[in-house]
Amino acid sequence: MEVSDENIQTLSRYLQETLNPDINVRRPAEKFLEGVEVNQNYPLLLLNLVHKPEADMTIRVAGAVAFKNYIKRNWFVEEDQTDRIHATDRLAIKNLIVTLMLSSPESIQKQLSDAISIIGKTDFPLKWPELITQMVEKFSTGDFNVINGVLRTAHSLFKKYRYEFKSNELWTEIKYVLQKIAQPLTDLLVATINLSQTHTNDVNALKVIYSSLVLICKVFYSLNFQDLPEFFEDNIQIWMTNFHTLLTVEVPSLQKNDSDEAGVIEQLKSQVCDNVALYAQKYDEEFQPYLPQFVTDVWSLLVATGLQPKYDLLVSNALQFLSSVAERNQYRHLFEDDNVLSSICEKVIIPNMEFRTSDEELFEDNPEEYTRRDIEGSDIDTRRRAACDLVNTLSQNFEKRIIEIFGQYLQVMLGKYTENPKQFWRSKDAALYLVTSLVSRGSTQKHGVTQTSQLVNITQFCQQHILPELERPDVNELPVLKADAIKYVMTFRSVLPSDLVVSTLPQLIRHIPSESAVVHTYAACTLEKILILRTNNQPIVTGAQLEPLATDLLRNLFGVLQQPVSEENEYIMKAMMRTFATLQERVIPFLGVALPKLTEKLQMVAKNPSKPHFNHYLFESFSLAIKIVCKANPGAVTSFEDILFPIFQGILQQDIQEFIPYVFQILSLLMENTPQGTIPEPYMQLLPCLLAPILWDRPANVSPLVRLLTAFATQAAPQIVAQDKLSGFLGVFQKLIASKSNDHEGFYLMQGLIQHLPMEALAPYHKQIFFLLFQRLSSSKTTKYVINLIVFFCLYMVKYSPNDLVSLIDGIQTQMFGMVLEKLLIAELQKIAGDVERKIVAIGVIKLLCECPEMYTGTYQKYWPQLLQALLSFFEMPRDETTLPDDHFIEVDDTPTFQTASAKLNFANGVKNDPLQAITEPRQFLVQSLATLGGSQPGRLPTYINNTNAQTQTILQGYLAKFGVQLV
Repeated sequence: MEVSDENIQTLSRYLQETLNPDINVRRPAEKFLEGVEVNQNYPLLLLNLVHKPEADMTIRVAGAVAFKNYIKRNWFVEEDQTDRIHATDRLAIKNLIVTLMLSSPESIQKQLSDAISIIGKTDFPLKWPELITQMVEKFSTGDFNVINGVLRTAHSLFKKYRYEFKSNELWTEIKYVLQKIAQPLTDLLVATINLSQTHTNDVNALKVIYSSLVLICKVFYSLNFQDLPEFFEDNIQIWMTNFHTLLTVEVPSLQKNDSDEAGVIEQLKSQVCDNVALYAQKYDEEFQPYLPQFVTDVWSLLVATGLQPKYDLLVSNALQFLSSVAERNQYRHLFEDDNVLSSICEKVIIPNMEFRTSDEELFEDNPEEYTRRDIEGSDIDTRRRAACDLVNTLSQNFEKRIIEIFGQYLQVMLGKYTENPKQFWRSKDAALYLVTSLVSRGSTQKHGVTQTSQLVNITQFCQQHILPELERPDVNELPVLKADAIKYVMTFRSVLPSDLVVSTLPQLIRHIPSESAVVHTYAACTLEKILILRTNNQPIVTGAQLEPLATDLLRNLFGVLQQPVSEENEYIMKAMMRTFATLQERVIPFLGVALPKLTEKLQMVAKNPSKPHFNHYLFESFSLAIKIVCKANPGAVTSFEDILFPIFQGILQQDIQEFIPYVFQILSLLMENTPQGTIPEPYMQLLPCLLAPILWDRPANVSPLVRLLTAFATQAAPQIVAQDKLSGFLGVFQKLIASKSNDHEGFYLMQGLIQHLPMEALAPYHKQIFFLLFQRLSSSKTTKYVINLIVFFCLYMVKYSPNDLVSLIDGIQTQMFGMVLEKLLIAELQKIAGDVERKIVAIGVIKLLCECPEMYTGTYQKYWPQLLQALLSFFEMPRDETTLPDDHFIEVDDTPTFQTASAKLNFANGVKNDPLQAITEPRQFLVQSLATLGGSQPGRLPTYINNTNAQTQTILQGYLAKFGVQLV
């Protein structure tokens, strides 16, 4: 693609169409851009368009976003994948992007800055050492729009230091960055604070200056996160003195009238609290001289700060700083005084626990966000959560005293509520939060709170103050307290008596139709969590217990999905899935009504998939229904096919990428439940599409597609051979086996073909298959690959014969099987994991030892004792978990996105195939096979066994005695 005005115009038009709400306009435009992005100059065309001042700003921003996403998708290249960006384009991008970013408007600057940080993750500093120099040079320009662009990029680039694992490469990179930026950043901090004094009357200048200070503080946090750099330790006084200045500064002209959105000063003070909390937690020895001053600063700040939402992050970070100080033994003395504790409780904690008007607005107007903050844990930055954390820290360190102090407040709060519930419901809400924070001592995502304070009786509190709220006749009365009461059951479900928890189920079901989205969401969520609770490895709620409640439960769940506010509520759908799973075959009478409603919902969401979790649980529910019904009635599979095929056809034709992996898994499940030899024609018509390369380029499709092709191999082997489709399967195998990420999928597919296709169909390809396997082994020998290769060789011997394997490998290169024995079977056998895999390997090796003349009388007899020794070690010794040098570890950012990773349907899982079900004890099979061999080769076996070590001989004698076998 040439960089020309005409091409820029074309690109501009398609970008505009991608913003069109009409899917019929938007999708073709997205497809076009997806198709041309591999062309040379495509990214340069985007950058040219983004940099055109005369172009429409909306299109320029869309172009910047498209460029960032293009970089995100294509810049990092797996070593076994082709590079989709031309080398000249890579160079041009790195030469242009910093200058373009710094001269762009802020909305574009942010996207290009993100793109730089994505490139930096793979190229900086080794392949792009000049980046940091280019950036630091701009500090001296004095142009704060440019400086802020550099700081924003630095923040984006160095943010990874906050979560990356320690390694020599990371230390080397941070050291390099510090050499270049630490001094200039310190100078910039001092100069910028001085400028804030110079421009005290210029509001616009102050906005920019304080925005720079926010970014400087963010960069400081990233650079100091892994360890305390020597430079910052030497200059700690400069930074801490200035942090004190920034924490106590007042800039009336920058105070915003808006009560909701944090201004730049609030953002700055929040970040300073974060920075000093980091030092208090990690570098307390160096920070100790400054700590009392900051405790005073933060305390004053908290007492003086109002309850408006714009201060939420600031208050949250300030409270977290106090928590981080309070949890350390050396600072306990700062909090031990009763007056201090009472003062913290009265002036800081109680006010920040109160349910504010803004919380009520969120509860009513944005229930999804309220739920996300309250029960999903994304409330990490809320003042209420931070106040709870501080209570929890103090109650662990000063348990008796804190519970005494708060006990008084609790009595007052609950007393006020009892006097006038409608007027003082907020008092009870705060009381419930307080109790939860006081008594929680340990929790997990799966079980909720698992340990509690011994000084508070949570069961008694539940009976006195929680159950009465749930038992009120009107489910719509005082909805915030209803949600709190349900949340209490959810939080303490693992530590409350099981019978009490189970007794709340009817109440939870009764609250599902509540008008409040938060209440019905919490009810569904809690119910789902109770259904997966187990004691002594048994569910606390059985299908028999749930069955009498199922009519109301399913009716109420489906009823909520009709409400506009919750028509794609993931918690409702998850509760439905869990209900199906608990009821199992007892759900069948309800499916006549349920399945048409689920089908209707699937048709609706397929038009515009927007809620990934909801969609996932919807497909899980279908998987469960298919499994449960087909287990009871195998013939029912055709009914599911009739319902689902038309919808699936639409999803595949419209290329709805989010749903395609799910469709493949459910098609696999349907095929696996179809009697062999009766595969309906629509499946065979679909097969050529499944072999199309474009489907395999999307990571999310690979695993589901392999499973579907394996289902074809299992159920339709004659048709595959008759319709000459085998070469397509082998092409897929060749592509997968070349990839480090997907080679295991290639083995899975090939194992399916070997097990289910007639030998004569595959025989002409055997040599080529093995040639590809050895080619990959020589180019990249990873642990995963070696393990899969050994399992494959052993399956081949089990399915065909060890003689076939030996002659095939030696046919590629003379005496090559000796290398396989030495370098793979003997050297790496101990690495094999997985029950089925270990059984296949054991039987394969036994057959090789006892059924292959080349091993006991031919070319490879010298390896016989070594292989027996390796096999007995394999049986008796721990697994070898060491890795091979070619292993590479995928970084967090290179792992698949949500859609890829979680597209795996748990309830659509196939049963792991055991091709050796007839053999239950491989050790017994070994001694029986040795006895047979000994009978056919008199005198030979004792000689071989005597060449093994003493430990092997002892183990073998034990097997012979255990299974009553004698060797000749």
